[in-house]
Amino acid sequence: MIVLGIDPGVATIGFGVIRAQRGQNTLLRYGVITTPPGIPLSNRLLQISNDMEELIHTFHPDEMALEELFFTKNITTGIAVAHGRGVILLAAEKLGVPIFEYTPMQVKQAVAGYGGADKRQVMLMTQRLLGMREIPRPDDAADALAIAICHSRSATSLLNTERVFDPKKYDTR
Repeated sequence: MIVLGIDPGVATIGFGVIRAQRGQNTLLRYGVITTPPGIPLSNRLLQISNDMEELIHTFHPDEMALEELFFTKNITTGIAVAHGRGVILLAAEKLGVPIFEYTPMQVKQAVAGYGGADKRQVMLMTQRLLGMREIPRPDDAADALAIAICHSRSATSLLNTERVFDPKKYDTR
C-alpha cells in the first residue's frame, strides 16, 4: 500500500510518501510544497490544490493521512492552516484517495511509542524506521513522514480486520 502523509499548512506543506507492508515501511519520497508570501490567499490555495493533485497523480497513493488541525496560541495562523487543509482534503476527495486523520498525540505514540514524545524523538524514530542516513528535513517533511508511518502502522495492523474482509477490495468468492 502506498501512503501519502501530509503535514498541512499554507506557506509550507510537508509531504511524505512511503510503501507500507506489514512490519516494514519503505521511503519513496518526501519534501515540501511552498507558496510564496505576499500573494493573495486564493492564489496560494490554488497552488496547493494543483501541487496536491500532481503529487497524487505521480505517486498514486492508496490512502492519504494527515494531521488533525491543532492550535492553541495563534488563531489567525490556525485559520490560514484550516484553509490549506481544506484544499488538501478536497484534492484527495476529488481524486478518490481515502483520507485518514490523526492527532499529534496519536502520531507520537505510533512512531516513538510515547504520546508525549518531543519533536526530536519523533524525528529520530522516523529516521530509524525508514532506514534513512540523516534526520529528514525540513521539519514539515519529517512530520509528514511520521504521519504516514502512523497510518501505515494502523492500516497494516493485524487488529485491523476491516481491510481483510473488505469485499470491494478483495475477491471473497
